[in-house]
Amino acid sequence: MISAPKTRPRGRPRSEAAEKAVMDAVYAFLQERSVRELTMEGIAERANVGKPTLYKWWPSKAALVMAVLQQRLVPKPEPISAKTAEEAIRARMHRLVRAFNGMFGKVFADLIAEGQNDPGLLSDLYEKHLGQRREALVAEIERGKQAGEFYAEVDSDLLVDSLIGPIYYRLLMKSAPLTEAYVDQLLAQLMLGKRRVVRKRSK
Repeated sequence: MISAPKTRPRGRPRSEAAEKAVMDAVYAFLQERSVRELTMEGIAERANVGKPTLYKWWPSKAALVMAVLQQRLVPKPEPISAKTAEEAIRARMHRLVRAFNGMFGKVFADLIAEGQNDPGLLSDLYEKHLGQRREALVAEIERGKQAGEFYAEVDSDLLVDSLIGPIYYRLLMKSAPLTEAYVDQLLAQLMLGKRRVVRKRSK
C-alpha cells in the first residue's frame, strides 16, 4: 500500500536564527525603554530582518512583546513549602512581588497600559498570567476553609481580589514601594476576622 505524500506547510518555515535575533533585539530594547517607545521598524533594523517578516510571524508589536515576556521573562516556578494555607498565600504573594520588582513587572505594567486600547491583549495577559495566579490563590483559600483554618463564610474570590488589587495598584501607580513587608501587612489586615480561632478545652 502506497502511503499518501506528506503535505508541506504553506509558506516558508520560520528561521530559528532569525527568531532568536528578533527575541534578542526586543529583549535588549525593553531594558532601555518602554513598550510604547518600541517600533517594529526599530526591532527589524536591530534584528537585521525585514519588517514584513515580523508581521508575518507576529500580527502586532504587542503580540511580539508578549512572546518575549513568555519566553524570556516569566519567572521559573518555585515549589511552595507551607504548613498552612495562609503561609502558602503569603509565599505566593511574595513571589509575585519579587517578579514585579524585576524586568517582568516593568514589561507587564507596560502591556497593561498598551492593553487599554487593545482588549485582546488584556485578555491574553489575564489568561496567561493573572488568571493562573488568581486561581492558585483561590485554591489555597478553599483549602484553608476545608481544613478549618478559615471560616466557611469567607468569599474566596472577593478575598483574592482584595489581596491582589493593592499589589497591582502599586505596580501601576508607583504610589509607594512594592515590598514583601507590604504584603505581610496587607495579608495581616485582610485576615482579621477570617481565621478560625481554635480554643483549647479547659481541663
